Amino acid sequence: MGYQEILALVGGIALFLFGMTVMGDALERSAGRQMKNILGKFTSNPVKGFILGMTVTAIIQSSSATTVMLVGFVNSGLMTLTSAIPVIMGANVGTTITAWILSLSGLEGDSFIVQIFKPSTFTPILAAIGVILFVFIKNARKKDIGLALLGFAVLIFGMDAMSDAVSGLKNVPEFTNLFTKFKNPILGVLVGALVTAIIQSSSASVGILQALAATGQIPFISAIPIIMGQNIGTCVTAMISSVGANKNAKRVAMVHLYFNIISTVVLLAAFSVCDHVFDIEAMLPPYIDEVGIAIVHSAFNITATLILLPFGRLLGKLATITVRDKSGTAEKTALFDERLLATPAVAIDRTKAVAFEMADLSLSSVKRSIGMLDAYSDSDMEYVTKDEDRADVLEDEIGSYLLKISGRELSAEDNLEVTKLLHMIGDLERLSDHAVNLAESSREMYEKNVAFSDSAKRELDVMTDAVGEIIDIALRSFKENDVELAKTVEPLETVIDDLQSDIRLNHIARLKRNECTVELGFILSDLLTNLERIADHCSNIAGCVIEIDRSSLGMHGYTRDVKGGSAAYDELYEKYSEKYSLLPKLV
Repeated sequence: MGYQEILALVGGIALFLFGMTVMGDALERSAGRQMKNILGKFTSNPVKGFILGMTVTAIIQSSSATTVMLVGFVNSGLMTLTSAIPVIMGANVGTTITAWILSLSGLEGDSFIVQIFKPSTFTPILAAIGVILFVFIKNARKKDIGLALLGFAVLIFGMDAMSDAVSGLKNVPEFTNLFTKFKNPILGVLVGALVTAIIQSSSASVGILQALAATGQIPFISAIPIIMGQNIGTCVTAMISSVGANKNAKRVAMVHLYFNIISTVVLLAAFSVCDHVFDIEAMLPPYIDEVGIAIVHSAFNITATLILLPFGRLLGKLATITVRDKSGTAEKTALFDERLLATPAVAIDRTKAVAFEMADLSLSSVKRSIGMLDAYSDSDMEYVTKDEDRADVLEDEIGSYLLKISGRELSAEDNLEVTKLLHMIGDLERLSDHAVNLAESSREMYEKNVAFSDSAKRELDVMTDAVGEIIDIALRSFKENDVELAKTVEPLETVIDDLQSDIRLNHIARLKRNECTVELGFILSDLLTNLERIADHCSNIAGCVIEIDRSSLGMHGYTRDVKGGSAAYDELYEKYSEKYSLLPKLV
């Protein structure tokens, strides 16, 4: 093999790995939303978990990427170790599809059907479609599809370059002798594991083996342990990813490793015994081709899963024994995980889940503080204060994580979602601030032993009822992404503005009649201001929900539209005005 063939081989491997990386990344971005929906359906049913793992891996063409995501999910508390185990097994089966695609290059025959399925026929067409989508189409998702097609084309060209570069080796005795040595199963497993660990992709490692198999000089019996070893080598990526993660996340990586090691030991031992008893080598073709490698790769992974799927919990226990808990210490679950950033749609979904927790926290805090106006207690005050501190922490962590996400390559939909969340977390945090202000006013009244007049208390009850409803509606529209519900917020916010003005005027009238004191007037003013501002923030949240649906964030346009005298707005305004009237209700 001369230097030109060596250079061609190196170039082919480089193109192959580059194409596989580009294709996998583009598919991952393009399928981000679908992946998010698929991964959201994890259950304790191991069969469903297996199918989901297989599906996700088939979509993104990388079992390593799937396992790294699982490490991130477990580290963030999104999944348990037990539910992740069958997904890992499914990922091992899903990754075999790549070998089947690459095996098409080995098809032989002159029939039209065979020619259509040969990569040399359809790859140029896919490359042309990919260029059109990537260069001339502005839609981000279609660009990703185009880039995936280009990555696939580069991958196939790299595969062909490797095959051409090594084609002359079929006449080199040393090459055949080299692979004859791999009949020693332990040596074959070690070589397969080492090569895969270096390039960190079992699919790529199998592809390189298929290119070498195109020479027709790789013994069938030698390829089997190499393929088994490739499954062990792919565990390196997850092991590296688990560094710095919590113990359960580390256990996910260990389960992945144990699954592949145990399955390799069991199946290799079974194969060796059967070969010794029945002389399987004599039954097999002398040399393996691309299709044969795909068959062995699939058969190994499917058989390993069938054997070990019922023992998933035992694998989890083995990983738990390996990565032990320290006695007397409780491990903290990471709120966010950097690994999820590799799939922005999934990272955004995680951020939304935390934002929903923040919304529930703010809602609880506001309602607790409103309740304190009737019955103050130090324990409630402590709760509201702690909730406000927690909301501050969540705002910082969510904001920082969203900024990291925004630095990734996002689709237009994902970019708008990030912008929406960045807007909303500020309003959610301010709700908890105003809850503290309301609670402090309650404490002031309690410590000074003062109380509002019956008329002032009745009016304040009307306003707090209205504020309770508007925060319920706004936060529910956010969590359910309900645009129609969000449109009901602004009319109620206007009614609350009116209530504030009317209560202030009524307070002045009570002052003139000596029915209230100036000191209580200051407290009432603070309460009204905070309640009105809570309604303002609810309006901002609802406005974001509506504007996201319009694919923009023009809050001025939103306010202008809803207050533009529409019949629906006027009808809701009248309804809320009647519901929250300050006039005494006749029974």
